[in-house]
Amino acid sequence: MTVTTATLGFPRIGPRRELKFALERHWSGKSDETELLEAAAGLKSAAWARQRALGADWLPSGDFSLYDHVLDMSLMLGAVPQRYGAQPGTADLATYFAMARGTKGTGGESLTACEMTKWFDTNYHFLVPELHAGQKLALGRLTIVDAWREAKAQGFETRPVIVGPVTWLSLAKGQDVDPFDYLDEVLGLYSVILGHLREAGAEWVQIDEPILVTDLSDQQRSALTRAYARLSRSGPKLMLTTYFGGLGDNLSFAASLPVAGLHIDCVRAPEQLDRLLKVAPKSLLLSLGVVDGRNIWRADLEALLDRLEPVAALRDLVLAPSCSLLHVPVDLDLERKLDGEVKQWLAFAVQKIAELTTLKVALNHGGDSVREELAASAKAVASRKHSPRIHDPKVAERVRAVTDDMRRRKSGHAERSRVQADALDLPLFPTTTIGSFPQTEAIRKARAAHNRGDMCASTYDAFLRAETERAIRWQEAAGLDMLVHGEFERNDMVQYFGEQLSGFAFTTTGWVQSYGSRCVRPPILFGDVSRPAPMTVEWWRYAQSLTEKPVKGMLTGPVTILNWSFVRDDQPREDSCRQIALAIRDEVQDLEEAGCRAIQIDEAALREGLPLRRADWQPYLDWAVDCFRLAASGVEDATQIHTHMCYSEFNDILADIGAMDADVISIETARSQMELLEGFARYEYPAAIGPGVYDIHTPRVPDEAEMVNLIRLAQLHLSPKQLWVNPDCGLKTRKWEEVKPSINAMVAAAQTLRAEHMAEA
Repeated sequence: MTVTTATLGFPRIGPRRELKFALERHWSGKSDETELLEAAAGLKSAAWARQRALGADWLPSGDFSLYDHVLDMSLMLGAVPQRYGAQPGTADLATYFAMARGTKGTGGESLTACEMTKWFDTNYHFLVPELHAGQKLALGRLTIVDAWREAKAQGFETRPVIVGPVTWLSLAKGQDVDPFDYLDEVLGLYSVILGHLREAGAEWVQIDEPILVTDLSDQQRSALTRAYARLSRSGPKLMLTTYFGGLGDNLSFAASLPVAGLHIDCVRAPEQLDRLLKVAPKSLLLSLGVVDGRNIWRADLEALLDRLEPVAALRDLVLAPSCSLLHVPVDLDLERKLDGEVKQWLAFAVQKIAELTTLKVALNHGGDSVREELAASAKAVASRKHSPRIHDPKVAERVRAVTDDMRRRKSGHAERSRVQADALDLPLFPTTTIGSFPQTEAIRKARAAHNRGDMCASTYDAFLRAETERAIRWQEAAGLDMLVHGEFERNDMVQYFGEQLSGFAFTTTGWVQSYGSRCVRPPILFGDVSRPAPMTVEWWRYAQSLTEKPVKGMLTGPVTILNWSFVRDDQPREDSCRQIALAIRDEVQDLEEAGCRAIQIDEAALREGLPLRRADWQPYLDWAVDCFRLAASGVEDATQIHTHMCYSEFNDILADIGAMDADVISIETARSQMELLEGFARYEYPAAIGPGVYDIHTPRVPDEAEMVNLIRLAQLHLSPKQLWVNPDCGLKTRKWEEVKPSINAMVAAAQTLRAEHMAEA
């Protein structure tokens, strides 16, 4: 029997975020389309060469994207919304970026971007496909075929990667139509795409159907059956690829589909391997995801060998990461400042492929042939297991001392809202922003100079104070009702806090793609968490000293810090989250003691942490809500607790959002035209809501009329007294020349609605 290795997808951004900078040069007009595509070609070539040099036998093509792989699939199918004016199958790069970022129409009208939401339970955002009644699909440019030929011309044999049709349809949003009404048309186009790949010379195609690890409806099961009965006859052999969890009750079904290979996630669901071996026909090539494609911990190679040796003796195997390596940084060797003890516990994309090669060689030729590699793995595993830096008895003791009273506000929402109305004295439709203001080039340069030691602490502090004062003065002039300090001292909403908490480590080059050109460096949560000292109080105190208007204290919530970090895997996630919650609780209480009257605890990632199976939702929601309440509930009634959530579907967890017992929640609704509010209305959500009226993820500047219309739509669902007016999210990634007119229009819209309300009254 033979063991080979595969990569399901490699990070697109480049080792030093080359894609980010190429995109931003293009968007700013500093490079043309040819230069952008040349930069992309260089990144693809380098990735193929590196993976082959590391020993991967199956290299992916088509995994690279200029913005998002789901958007790529939409354009290949010709699923371009009518508002962009492109005929089916004719969309160009400008249309592609318009769908991703929004643009202006030929008449100067604003064209909103496609909705964006999280890719299953990851922190990667994809662009939601749109289908409408009567829409005609047509093949667009077959970028997946182009990528295969591009690799072939350079001497790389690759396995093209494509989003599966049932996953694509399941993620699509229908406007007056069920997306599955397009199943036959979509399958016809997929058949043509696979036929072109066959004609080009592709022997295998990796077709990703992560929808198979979710609760399938009868409609989805029927679609999968029809899809693979048809596509298996269309050309290349199909490696049906599942990830992000176990197949569960779909395992036998998946193994029975007429495909040549099946990939399963043996990291998140190791127990499914034994079941699969019992039902999988010998003709089915099994691909096993045995190293974690979503986390950065080094694999225990000896334990994996013990598990895999009996299987490898019975049948051919492909060893792979559990999922695409899109979700981890590129190369650990680029880290020069990371603590040496922590570093030896880690593996980034490059190191994970090397781990797979070690396993392959050991299984094919015996462990002695990779003795040094196995010894290094065993040493790292033992070091992490026994390090005194992992466990803090004081943290464990504090968690055990948590009582039910610590999870409850002193009074109910109705009483608190009366007290807060008197304390804050805000107008109807109060205006605010979510927290951050633009991180300008000057701010980034100053931070980099300070980090290098080229700018002393006092000079850097004076610079940040000047930026903060400038932001406060502008907000006052703009007429905002509740201000923020702008977060100019913060590098990232999670990293900033992690750097001040015990139990976290940080990288300098550990970037991963969040969406498009947006990259983040997730903290590494390796040990028990506590707060050595206040983290935000002095910056809030300084900002509040500059104005009579209330300034929000800005914190990141425990669930979001957890979900946006690389989390330790040696204890339950809820245990780590509860430790973080107690640390944030300390900060909340210190802010209140300093005089802060409104504190925002962002839980942008609460919804995305939901398990993919509904049966597993409630246990997660119970501890997630519990952790938020533990962080937020130690304050007096007059202190207004805000939270923020973005790019999520909330209707199915509204009771749990209500159980968080926040006084104000702000959410993303601009792209969806307030449709999320229908669920809040049906639920009779009692607290205040700030439905975003300004989509900050695009460069377009909305006008007052657009925002007035959105607020009017919101009033179809909620009382004016419940409504706040704010952007969808923080403004960190935008430019001041976009932010200022947008916020001015937003304030004007709120004033218009106040006048209308007074006139009606």
